Amino acid sequence: MKRIVSALLASATIMVSPIATHGQALTVTPAQTLEAQGITVIVDQNQFSPIFFDEKNAGIQIVLHGERIATDGAVRLDATPEQWAPVPAFLGRTMGTSPNQVLVRSEYKDVNLSYSVKVTAEGEGFRIAVDLDKPLPPGLAGKAGFNLDFLPTAYFGKTFMMGQAPGLFPRHPTGPMAKDGSGDPLPLAEGANAITLSPEDPMTRVSITSDTAPLKLYDARNRAQNGWFVVRSLIPAGAKENAIVWHVRPNVVKGWVRQPVVSFNQAGYTPGRPKVALIELDPNFKAPAEAELVKLSPDGSQVPVLRARTQSRGRWMRYNYASFDFSSVREPGIYAISYAGQTTNPFRISADAYDRIWQTSLDTFLAEQMDHVGIREQYRVWSSPSHLDDARQAPPNIVHFDGYKMGADLDSPFKAGEHIPGLAVGGWQDAGDYDIQTPQNASVVRDLVWARELFGLDWDETSVDEKARAVEIRKPDGIEDSIQQIRHGTLQLLAQYKVFGHAIVGIIDPTLRQYAHLGDAGSQTDGLVYDASLQPTERKGAASGAQDDRWAFTTDLPANNLIVAAALAGSSRALSDSDPAMAGEALAAAKALWAKQQTGDIKPGDGRDDSSSPRSAQVANVAATVELLITTKGEKVYADRLRQLLPVIQQSFDWIGDAAVRAIPFMDAGYRKQLVPSVRKMKAKVDADLAKNPFGVPISEGSWAGSNQVVSFGTTMYLLHEQFPEIVGTDYTLAAIDYVLGRHPANNLSLVSTVGTASKLIGYGHNRADYSFIPGGLVPGVLVVKPDFPEAKTDWPFLWFENEYTVSTTSAYILAARAAMAAAAEAK
Repeated sequence: MKRIVSALLASATIMVSPIATHGQALTVTPAQTLEAQGITVIVDQNQFSPIFFDEKNAGIQIVLHGERIATDGAVRLDATPEQWAPVPAFLGRTMGTSPNQVLVRSEYKDVNLSYSVKVTAEGEGFRIAVDLDKPLPPGLAGKAGFNLDFLPTAYFGKTFMMGQAPGLFPRHPTGPMAKDGSGDPLPLAEGANAITLSPEDPMTRVSITSDTAPLKLYDARNRAQNGWFVVRSLIPAGAKENAIVWHVRPNVVKGWVRQPVVSFNQAGYTPGRPKVALIELDPNFKAPAEAELVKLSPDGSQVPVLRARTQSRGRWMRYNYASFDFSSVREPGIYAISYAGQTTNPFRISADAYDRIWQTSLDTFLAEQMDHVGIREQYRVWSSPSHLDDARQAPPNIVHFDGYKMGADLDSPFKAGEHIPGLAVGGWQDAGDYDIQTPQNASVVRDLVWARELFGLDWDETSVDEKARAVEIRKPDGIEDSIQQIRHGTLQLLAQYKVFGHAIVGIIDPTLRQYAHLGDAGSQTDGLVYDASLQPTERKGAASGAQDDRWAFTTDLPANNLIVAAALAGSSRALSDSDPAMAGEALAAAKALWAKQQTGDIKPGDGRDDSSSPRSAQVANVAATVELLITTKGEKVYADRLRQLLPVIQQSFDWIGDAAVRAIPFMDAGYRKQLVPSVRKMKAKVDADLAKNPFGVPISEGSWAGSNQVVSFGTTMYLLHEQFPEIVGTDYTLAAIDYVLGRHPANNLSLVSTVGTASKLIGYGHNRADYSFIPGGLVPGVLVVKPDFPEAKTDWPFLWFENEYTVSTTSAYILAARAAMAAAAEAK
């Protein structure tokens, strides 16, 4: 994969001889990073997560020759910390007293450990010094040390030298392990005060010398597959000032510049639509003023078609951007772009360029994520029937390690730990961690309903037999896949309503070991209902003594009820022909859930601590009201309520404008007129925001990359265009599909696995330990590592904030893809 990406994207190729390896001195920037050409040292601009703790994007980090090769430089209490191991609390960052020095204050409050880390430019590298406020407490001696983690894929198959002793970075973790039953890895190498990583490779060579304590090198993958290679020094007992002093010398190739990244839609272009590639440029690169479009002939030769000047798109983050417009080329064929001596991988111009960009997401990805069934694809078994023992009542007053919360009131007829019958049906595992997140499941149902109604999803490649709990991909059964998926999601949402009378937060594994399961979902639990009278390994009939049944978090929250009401109202429309009984049941439940929330205070929140933005129950109320309005073809009670909710619509139009405009055909003319100012205001805000980057879409700068935000933006803008074509055009929607299919920062891979010529083929899914992918899944994509480094790693699957597939993101992509197809059809 790495060789392919390098060849296709030319994303990190040296422009000078690798023998010239003497760089320039680092200097501190106004952003408090240490910089020189070819290297950035990021000093605690990105903090450890308060929920997930170690996300491999915190502490001191090194970006070398365009790749973030090291992270989590910090005092740690474990040699090879796992995700939820203790992390230091960031207290503050200031300029130090010495020139080109940054000082960071941190603490472990619970164990009475506080300290400063000083990072100082030193020659062609930097010095790290750890000063403790007071010597280590006795319990931390031999435990606390300074760690710096190195990216495994940057070092696989390369060598290291611990002092003068040679070693090899293993491709697969093979120990050594402690023999005391702890499961702790032992060092790959230790005993010297100097280490050099990959001495043979000038692009990744880093040397570290320790003044105060010997170095150790660990392979943290021996404890967890998402671990990195860890260089560590223990803090000596009794030490205080300069308790740890390292001299870090990353090798920087003199004059290195990053090659341009030419980004475009990997699925190609329809003849009549705008066609603009973007070129991402290192500020030190001498950028040619022209680019060329070439057409590929059957014999493989390249025929120049268009040569044109590029247009500056300004600077965004650390890179400059230019555009290459080839919209005038309309002849169908296979093309590539030549720029600065490099030619991209090919792409199509064709009337049917987008005809197959959404189907794999529906017939393979969503099918693979289905819960409570077995999934087969010809010879391959994705999963045996999963979680047939769902679920036990989660206990009160806890915050789960994945962010689920339960207060004192369970809002449930079941006692803590008691089995809850009726939940082992339907639903999708949200992501790579096998849980059912109710709001996300509801979003999938709604997206599929909208996509069918607005654009059509006439596609059948999958067989679904709910009674037999059997799913077969690539085996048509005469029923639309979208109908079967909508029904599958509705089964779980209705099951929750039948059991509790309300929606729940979700269902998730009770223990960390179980949560970290990788592989077949059907093997995550034994499928037998827990019986406390049995021994842990004992089985009796359909019961066992294994406490592996997932927990149900059952808090009754208005926002979740309304999100589910919206989904059920929509599903009742979709299922009315194929399953009128279920359609009627879904509509009755939707009406009841909606009616319950129309009086009294509607509190926000969805029961998750890690929600990036707490769900607004008022916005969810608009969504549910609109769905019921459409389902009942304009029933007065819902039309009247929607008018009452107009202030909410106007205040939160950015979030609910898509649903609000869907109601227009069922409301009076005055309703549409009242939306016009909101549409104009939103467009003005969008245009102002989009002027800040060259890609024409909103780019997330938070702790989770933003492809979901982009595809939702594309859909919303198309729905506004449909109702207000005089205000909103189609360019926004086409820019969104261009972004997720390749025209984005960092590289030009399609973010939808297997869609387009070159796509994301190492993702964070159930099979991530195999460095593989799930066809049709949309990954989050480009993360901005603060202060200014856009990253989308191609070969390391375990950064979930860049690489984790989720069901609601992928269903949002299906809807956005169909909207983009409609937008492209308008461009003649």
